[in-house]
Amino acid sequence: MTDPANDVAANLAEIKARIDKAAAEAGRPAGAARLIAVSKVQPVEKLESALSAGHRLFGENRVQEAKAKFPGARERYPDIELHLIGPLQTNKVKEAVSLFDVIQTLDRPKLAAALAEEGRKQGRLPRLFVEVNVGAEPQKAGIAPADLAAFLDECRDVHGLTIDGLMCIPPADQEPAPFFALLSDLAQRHGLREVSMGMSGDYELAVRLGASFVRVGTAIFGERIKPGTHA
Repeated sequence: MTDPANDVAANLAEIKARIDKAAAEAGRPAGAARLIAVSKVQPVEKLESALSAGHRLFGENRVQEAKAKFPGARERYPDIELHLIGPLQTNKVKEAVSLFDVIQTLDRPKLAAALAEEGRKQGRLPRLFVEVNVGAEPQKAGIAPADLAAFLDECRDVHGLTIDGLMCIPPADQEPAPFFALLSDLAQRHGLREVSMGMSGDYELAVRLGASFVRVGTAIFGERIKPGTHA
């Protein structure tokens, strides 16, 4: 008998319906928020279940894991859209630029410079989101809200990068609503159209507060094999 908790297709359908309902409740149109299925540390069989169900938008934390999973899948499903939602080391920039459609974790000047240089070499660059440390947590990566304007200027004016959006991971031990509202406000203030926030436990709230992408792993695929930080 199929375990309903592991029925990937049914979980995807339910979550997408909840996303559209939350958007409607906030006066936003259907499709205003898109679902990133976070497939990190999930077996290939579950990824295949999502692909067979018609889902094409995925998030991975690690360049090497994505490199192992997705090139073959893309041969069969060329419309896959792949987001890097984990930290990016500068020594992985070359592979990340060639593999991902979106990098959501631009978080420091050195990485901005490396991405710009690699983009020129490859003649392509993924869409870029800046990660914002909305909770001012010292253990987390991300640009402080007070430093965001200067960092965006540096990305654009010094490195010639186009920034499409912002992403955040609110503090795990606090109510996420104020942090979601802050990220949406920062995006609006800086003219950025994309806002990536909300995970398995709070994605509906994130949609009501302006998310254009939510990142959901466990609620789609079941418990991960080992712990992570971005889904």
